[in-house]
Amino acid sequence: MSEAGDFDEKDVVRHDGTAGHLSAKERREQRRRERAGITASPHPDGRGWWGRLSSKKKKVVLSIVALVFLIVAAAIAVPLAIKSNNSSSSASSGDKRNGTSSSTLTANGASSSAKPNWKSAAFGYDGSTVYADDGTTFVYNNSFGGFWNSIPFNDSARAQADVPALNEKWDFNNNLINGVNLGGWLVLEPFIVPAMYEPFNSPTDDVHATNNAIDEWTLSVALGANLTNAMTEHYETFITEKDFAEIAGAGLNWVRLPIPYWIIETWDGEPMLANVGWTYFLKALEWARKYGLRVNIDLHAIPGSQNGYNHSSKFGTINWLNGVMGLANAQRSLNYIRTITEFITQPQYSNVVPMFSILNEPIGAAIGTNNLRAFYLEVYQMIRGITGIGEGNGPFIGFHDGFMAQGTPVAQGGWNGFLTGADRIAIDTHPYLVFTTPNADPIGTQATKPCQYWAGGFNSSTAGFGLTVGGEWSLAVNDCGKWLNNVGNGQRFDGTYYALPDTSAPAYAAVGSCATWNNWAGYTNDLKAGFQQLAFAHMDSLRHWFFWTWKTGYSNVLGTVGNPMWNYQLALQQGYMPKNPRLGRGACPGILAAQNLQFNSNPAPTLSSWQTGGAGAGTILATAQVNSYVWPPTAIGLTPTRVTHFPTYTPTGTPITLHGTTPTAYPTGFTSTVGPGGGWAQPTDTAGWYTPVAGCSYLNPWSGVGAAVPTAACRGSQNRREKREPSPMVTAPPQHQPQRH
Repeated sequence: MSEAGDFDEKDVVRHDGTAGHLSAKERREQRRRERAGITASPHPDGRGWWGRLSSKKKKVVLSIVALVFLIVAAAIAVPLAIKSNNSSSSASSGDKRNGTSSSTLTANGASSSAKPNWKSAAFGYDGSTVYADDGTTFVYNNSFGGFWNSIPFNDSARAQADVPALNEKWDFNNNLINGVNLGGWLVLEPFIVPAMYEPFNSPTDDVHATNNAIDEWTLSVALGANLTNAMTEHYETFITEKDFAEIAGAGLNWVRLPIPYWIIETWDGEPMLANVGWTYFLKALEWARKYGLRVNIDLHAIPGSQNGYNHSSKFGTINWLNGVMGLANAQRSLNYIRTITEFITQPQYSNVVPMFSILNEPIGAAIGTNNLRAFYLEVYQMIRGITGIGEGNGPFIGFHDGFMAQGTPVAQGGWNGFLTGADRIAIDTHPYLVFTTPNADPIGTQATKPCQYWAGGFNSSTAGFGLTVGGEWSLAVNDCGKWLNNVGNGQRFDGTYYALPDTSAPAYAAVGSCATWNNWAGYTNDLKAGFQQLAFAHMDSLRHWFFWTWKTGYSNVLGTVGNPMWNYQLALQQGYMPKNPRLGRGACPGILAAQNLQFNSNPAPTLSSWQTGGAGAGTILATAQVNSYVWPPTAIGLTPTRVTHFPTYTPTGTPITLHGTTPTAYPTGFTSTVGPGGGWAQPTDTAGWYTPVAGCSYLNPWSGVGAAVPTAACRGSQNRREKREPSPMVTAPPQHQPQRH
């Protein structure tokens, strides 16, 4: 080339690599390339840069290009999805699934080509770094295609690629709940968090030993002046944001969150730490939203105790719909169910909390099945009066089965046909292989039992009632473990369990040693494989399920994490829980065939439209049931006693309204106009709050069983027992020895 624009033909190399004069066509092409700014000449050997690469280098280049493409696509797709969801929600403001994603999100020119700054990022995917609000960092590992979203009150996060984002419809026929409980966090249980209880109890499981902390009530008394500090530290550390990230990364898509009534308030004489747990309840919803997890709120402990278990707040007698204070305690529990419903029905939270299980494990045989049904009907009507009818209007309402027969008609003591036509109700069943006569069956035989025992009943319940959920299950094939049967009691399996209060002799002969089952570090590969098959059997039989529980805590006495058959996180880490719970679907036939057994259960039926809030929902067809399940009941208790003169509360108090937290930080480039809400979704819900009648004396709400029935109803003159304000005040209960059985 001599001067600009002038070509010396002898210096020209053709595009095919040969030297020589250019044809007229070639000259035109040369000029076009110059005008386009393409100045590089072809390589003298006639091959472009791609042609000169070896096959190995070509593969490397292709891999790099593919990786860059995926990263850029993910970086662009998620913000676009957020923008798209907001646009659609603005266009369909009547759809409450999109309520929170209608927040005003403003991206201030963030570059998708820059390396992500995870500390200020709005979203992240597998391999991203999470900067938690407690100052820690961790890597988000999610091989299932999920991604997190840190924009406050935005519901576009997705736990895994194959499940709907929070602002999308959850189809209970096609989207199965694969969930885990967060037991032991907001409701403390000795077998889940033994280190909290061990300082106050005997180090041995001797039924004659003195144990001063056997439930959260007595633990609160034992902690004394250290109650607030000790409980707050527990709330802060036992479950953290990282746990929610790991749950999504484990392929799980829901969490069941047990809560006690005292996150709202306590009354005089109740020693539990009031209100502080509410802060961590809000954190749970925030973290669930961030990682795309749906939440089933489980009211685990209520006034008076619905079962007398240590996780109902106070071990001992049932004083809920049983005993002289039974009706008053049930009225008070309606307060808390109502306040929680009002909070979670707000559009800021409704996508995150699509289910509310209103009462954990009431014992129907002691309470009375019809009275339990009457309470459920009263709660149903109260909740739907707040939320309205139909999909998107408030949560599914979960009813525990009261340990009554599963998959059987109402007339035979079951739940099939109960409130047919009601809007979005679910029956909650907790199938465990333990808590009965022990056996030493090999792990392969144990794995067949869920398929044989429960698959048919769950399918029958789905057809005859509606959505049926296995709200709790575990890998336990025996009751080995620390304090599983209450503080101070042993195990059926090794012959150290006593049916209290009888301490004359163990209730069962030993069938084996617990050493192997408690030593999770020594589990053999065969045992781990057997546990995985057992897990698959549960997952397939129950279909919609929540494992109990995500983690169990460290025991200072044992020097290790206790109760390994109840610890999903540990089982996953140690290889005795399947890494992908979806592989359990359809597992039962193969598991039974391996033991030369036939699987006889029919395929799970499809839920009808009315059962999921569609056409026909809200019209209860069984009008006779509505008329027969009277609230309040006329008599309560195992031996029905008329409630004519029983103490009751009056609905004249001011309801407690719960409040959310206003966001103080946003990811770089994003803002939101959505706040935490006022705490009360339904402004027309103006009824009073159940409160003591002024001037009436009340028995201890926890000691009404066996008390003399009043001969006249109290009309009241002055208020002698005031309801507490919702503040974390604590007073000691009356001095007495805890009753155990």
